[in-house]
Amino acid sequence: MSKFIFITGGVVSSLGKGIAAASIGKLLEARGLKTTIIKCDPYLNVDPGTMNPFQHGEVYVTDDGAETDLDLGHYERFTNAHITKDCNITTGKVYYTVITKERRGDYLGKTVQIIPHITDEIKRCIKKVSHEKDVDVTIVEIGGTVGDIESLPFLEAIRQLRWELGESYAVNVHVTLLPYIKSAGEQKTKPTQHSVGRLREIGIAPDILLCRTEKHISKEQRDKLALFCNVDREAVIEAGDVKHIYEVPLSFKKESLDDLILKKLNLKREDRDMKEWKGLVIKRLKTPQREVKISVVGKYMALQDAYKSIYEALIHGGIANDARVHIAKIDSEDLEKGNLEKYLQGAQGILIPGGFGDRGIEGKIRAVQYARENKIPFFGICLGMQVASIEFARNVCGLSGANSTEFDKDTPNPVVSLLEEQKHVKNLGASMRLGAYPCKLIKQSKSFQAYRKENISERHRHRYEFNNKYKKSFEAKGMIFAGINSSQDLVEIIELKDHPWFVACQFHPEFKSKPDQVHPLFRDFVKASLDVKRIS
Repeated sequence: MSKFIFITGGVVSSLGKGIAAASIGKLLEARGLKTTIIKCDPYLNVDPGTMNPFQHGEVYVTDDGAETDLDLGHYERFTNAHITKDCNITTGKVYYTVITKERRGDYLGKTVQIIPHITDEIKRCIKKVSHEKDVDVTIVEIGGTVGDIESLPFLEAIRQLRWELGESYAVNVHVTLLPYIKSAGEQKTKPTQHSVGRLREIGIAPDILLCRTEKHISKEQRDKLALFCNVDREAVIEAGDVKHIYEVPLSFKKESLDDLILKKLNLKREDRDMKEWKGLVIKRLKTPQREVKISVVGKYMALQDAYKSIYEALIHGGIANDARVHIAKIDSEDLEKGNLEKYLQGAQGILIPGGFGDRGIEGKIRAVQYARENKIPFFGICLGMQVASIEFARNVCGLSGANSTEFDKDTPNPVVSLLEEQKHVKNLGASMRLGAYPCKLIKQSKSFQAYRKENISERHRHRYEFNNKYKKSFEAKGMIFAGINSSQDLVEIIELKDHPWFVACQFHPEFKSKPDQVHPLFRDFVKASLDVKRIS
């Protein structure tokens, strides 16, 4: 039977519970334990698939086609856990299931209530994941902040689970904040005391405090927190600010967090060093030998989390090439207004990520043209491949008014269009081409050089596809169709012949990149960018 670690957050949001959960998973894997991680999100959406990126940030996609919270991306980047659709439990998903059962008559005329029906469904979902994945430890992150009304059913569910499982089968970890008041020169423990008090009111007593802090926690403060929060002194863990998120597991290791968790779960595992991870962080990430500037041209640039996996994959590409990647974030709408040189001069590589809607599209098309004409390494992802196709059609093939039917339904040259199967879709949620699909590479391509194999599988999230009617005219002008989904005859990767590195793919390679297992396309894109001299 799996043991459980429940992670909650207090005082304020955005304390990094997801990073903490992923880092704990990393530590336990280093001790030889098999783990999985679950994110419980309190919003009423069934999934984040229809949310605006400015509202929710990036939507992370799993192999089995689930649109999930971005924290699941952290889980996969830090650990070897196989994350699936069941690993993201939302209030919307739970209520949808319970109401469906009620309509079928499954409850035999009983009054359906939060307790026990909603909490039982939450517990069922959590236990289902731990059972099916056959793991030693299941880490469960509860979204939101203690005190939020919408989080209460999840907190009640884990309270019940802890009671059902018994002492040595579950640990509660509370991530909290110790704010530093500069004018007073003091670090305050009172917000944490209040947060723990709120938890205890609903029946949850934390076993471990992960204290987010700018300053070192003194012995006196540790003692105070231990006394007033009723935890062991050794269970007050300093979670100080770090420069790179991949330092967090090492920071927790230094605090002996893994030893503490194993002790509380009554697990015995040999202590192992994290030599490889330490070398990756200290040598490759913190002290690289080279530097490269990559311009990311997107339409959700105001929010850091909107392209989280893209930024992380670029950092991974830098790690593989012993280089620090400087990311220049450029709003595509700005490229529609002003001089491209002002924004793109000095870029050693240009990347255009995914997105939806026609806002800023012409700016992205101009960025593709700039990269193509100036021989700057270019990487297009999802929408990035589609705008690259539009730019090539207009400016190389001479197809007047070429566009995607997403942006112009009446375009005379729809080089990107809606699949026939998508034309009858009415419900937007979970109805795109989602999850892992196969792709076959041609050997005379940069993509094949990167992957070093002919058959690959990558994750998708889109509705529109390259229009095969234009393949011959594109090939005649030097476009290479480097990757094809053979079963559906869909274009997956395009490349240009006479260019240092021009690759665009319909899938999302960023979702499969890890710091210690860098995605081959990001590795080679960063390498190509390092090899090309800056434009003066």
